[in-house]
Amino acid sequence: MNERSVAHDTFVIERTYGAPPARVFKAWAEPAAKARWFAGAGEPGNGYELDFRVGGREVNRGGPPDGPVYLFDARYHEIVDGERFVFSYDMYADATCISVSVTTVELRSEGAGTRLVYTEQGAFFDGHDTSEQRREGTAGLLDALGISLEQTASAR
Repeated sequence: MNERSVAHDTFVIERTYGAPPARVFKAWAEPAAKARWFAGAGEPGNGYELDFRVGGREVNRGGPPDGPVYLFDARYHEIVDGERFVFSYDMYADATCISVSVTTVELRSEGAGTRLVYTEQGAFFDGHDTSEQRREGTAGLLDALGISLEQTASAR
């Protein structure tokens, strides 16, 4: 692809979970809990790392067996325990940076559960990735989070 371009977009996804905000927050903050639902995080040998603190880094690699290898490389900028966190991340396909995003995750009490509000502001490069693709992938991850929360609740 010879023509260079950048597309900017913001999207918001909301989900309601039957778990309190502290439990939803823990599913993002603790490596073992996040590995249960975050794509590829639990796969052996992918080099997954999560240092959930301001200035901490999260790295996740994965993809289909025939490639490409996707790299999610994030830094945490703000964390309000049990309520909100903000991170930025670069997404790569093999060695090509396909996007850069800033994301805010807010957790709000709603009855006995949690309303999660996920807001992502992205720059998508050269047609390698789109906001629509990212929104779809993120929605799938948030659905997987809901399933993980249900499974861990029933295991208690």
